[in-house]
Amino acid sequence: MKTIKGPGIFLAQFLGDKPPFNNLKSICLWAKDLGYTGIQIPTWDARCIDLKKAAESKTYADELNGLVNECGLHITELSTHLQGQLVAVNPAYNELFDGFAPKEVHGNSKARTEWAVEQLKFAAKASKNLGLNAHATFSGSLLWPMVYPWPQRPAGLVETGFKELADRWLPILNEFDECGVDVCYEIHPGEDLHDGISYEMFLEEVNFHSRACLLYDPSHFVLQCLDYLAYIDNYHSRIRAFHVKDAEFNPTGKQGVYGGYQSWINRAGRFRSLGDGQVDFKAIFSKLAAYDYPGWAVLEWECCLKDSETGAREGAEFIKKNIIPVTDKAFDDFAGTAKDEKLISSVLGLD
Repeated sequence: MKTIKGPGIFLAQFLGDKPPFNNLKSICLWAKDLGYTGIQIPTWDARCIDLKKAAESKTYADELNGLVNECGLHITELSTHLQGQLVAVNPAYNELFDGFAPKEVHGNSKARTEWAVEQLKFAAKASKNLGLNAHATFSGSLLWPMVYPWPQRPAGLVETGFKELADRWLPILNEFDECGVDVCYEIHPGEDLHDGISYEMFLEEVNFHSRACLLYDPSHFVLQCLDYLAYIDNYHSRIRAFHVKDAEFNPTGKQGVYGGYQSWINRAGRFRSLGDGQVDFKAIFSKLAAYDYPGWAVLEWECCLKDSETGAREGAEFIKKNIIPVTDKAFDDFAGTAKDEKLISSVLGLD
């Protein structure tokens, strides 16, 4: 068995214009001081990384690794959540998602998609240059506005949507395969890959591509009332990344899963800092350890109540306490005996 690596921290929600959050070295030193051993890097933030340069220059990638290592940390994964979102965008969201892309492709959905695909391919090469074997991203979505079947969907709409999504991702998956890196889709509302069934539909369309893997984040399943422990049983062989994020779901007589268009603090389903929500992390860490999960446990801080720095400080200790140093022997080994064919035959009455 493998001991889960960590604690790691996803930097996206912490980067800012003031020290120590305004450059990679200072935020690394801050994370190390809190007890983290790894960082997940958002590739869209120039304060952390020049993605194209990391893809094209092994020297630059080595320097980046060196900076992080000198701070006592490791890079856990790169993230292209924002770029992955733009691989597939329903026209209803064109203007809203333009902000994830450079201004020169705003208002041009085809150019924006091409830019996003190029970004993912850069991420594959950059991950290889950095010595990483997993990558975090979103799938994007063509079908999300049709997630509820009213008005009735035209026959074949869903099938066509998943085929098109797969056609866009297959060249990207092949690029990651050439680089020896798994693509870990965060299963997330707003994405076409938002639960187990939708992931399976996509997996079938990409011919069960070996690199089409999963980022496990139980918070999104709490908010969908999905069994997040059984999910691990179903998909553990594909889970290659892990966001440790808490959540709670408290439905009332006035609202449930859809939240009534309310702000995060007023929704029935809310993200919380680690330990403040309803997720059974002891069970999650136990299952992942038992299934030999090979990767990192990475804090993603999103909380509607607690401030980010408190959440980060408490999160490092929370993850440490939940990581199980796995055993290399059975507890009853002391009572065992060496293999004895004559004894076995005797016990089974085979003499």
